[in-house]
Amino acid sequence: MSNSKRKPIMAICYDFDKTLSPDDMQAFTLIPSFGVNVGEFWHESDMLAKDNRMEMNLAWMYELIKYSNFKGKSLKRDYFRESGAEVKLYEGVKTWFSRINQYAESKGIEVEHYVISSGLREIIEGSAIADEFKKIYASSYLYNADGVAVWPAQAVNYTNKTQYLFRISKGFLDEHDERVNDSIPQGERRIPFENFVYIGDSATDIPCMNLVKERGGYSIGVFDPIKDNREKVYKLLNDGRLTFYAPADYTAKSHMTKYLKQIIDNIALNEKIKAEQELLRQPAIDFLIAKANKDDDQFEIL
Repeated sequence: MSNSKRKPIMAICYDFDKTLSPDDMQAFTLIPSFGVNVGEFWHESDMLAKDNRMEMNLAWMYELIKYSNFKGKSLKRDYFRESGAEVKLYEGVKTWFSRINQYAESKGIEVEHYVISSGLREIIEGSAIADEFKKIYASSYLYNADGVAVWPAQAVNYTNKTQYLFRISKGFLDEHDERVNDSIPQGERRIPFENFVYIGDSATDIPCMNLVKERGGYSIGVFDPIKDNREKVYKLLNDGRLTFYAPADYTAKSHMTKYLKQIIDNIALNEKIKAEQELLRQPAIDFLIAKANKDDDQFEIL
C-alpha cells in the first residue's frame, strides 16, 4: 500500500535506563543477587574496559558472566526476565503508552514504540512494559543448550544505536536484514524521519538525537524529577541536540505528555498538508502527460 493511502505512522524510540527507569536495569536485583556492591561492579567493569581497550558494554556483559561463575549462579534467560520484573519505572510509564496511542488515534496517527538501549534485552523483556514495544533493540547473550548465557550475541552502544533508527524508518526490523543499506527515498519509507521522536537522558543518546532532529524529527531529553539534575539536558539543548527537555514524569498532566501531544498535533498537520499536496499533484501530472501526448501527435502529423 502506498504512503499516501495508509494511515500515517510515527515512531517513538526510547532509551531505557534513566529514561523510562530511574536506574540501570542491572542495578535493581541482578547485580545485588551476586552479593556485589553496584558501584564497585561498575567501577570494575569500567576499569576492565579501559585496561583492555574493550567496548564498555562487552565489559559489563563479561563481568556478569564472571560473577555468575564465581558465585555458582547460572545466568539463564528466565533469570534475566525475573530480574526485569523488579525493574522500577518512572511515574506514569505503565499507562503512558495507551494514553499516547489513544491521543494519536484521535488525530489519525498510528504510533509504534521502540526501545533502543545499551542495557540487556532479556531484562527489558521481563519488565512490566515489554509488550508495549513493537521491537526491543538492546544488548543480549548467546545461550548454550542448557539455556545459560555464555557469550555476548549483541552489544548495543551509543554509536551503533543509529542503525536501528534506519531499520525502523525503512521497515526492515530484523537485526540481520541487510536491506537496511538499500537506498530508499524519504517519501517512500515506511516511517519518514520527520515522524520520529527519540527520548533519552544523556550524552550516550546524542547520535540518535542528532540523526532524528537533523532529519526533521523530534528529540526529548529527560532528567530525574526527584534528583532534578538538569545539567545534562541544559547542555544537550544548548548544543542543539534537543527539541524539548522535561522531567521523566509520564503522568497525564506532565510536561512529557504535553510535549508529545504537541508533536503529534504537528505530525498530524504535516500529514494533512502532504495529503493535500498529493491531491494537487496528480491532476498536474495528468495534464503534463496529456500535453506531451498531444505534442507527440502533432509532431507525427507534421
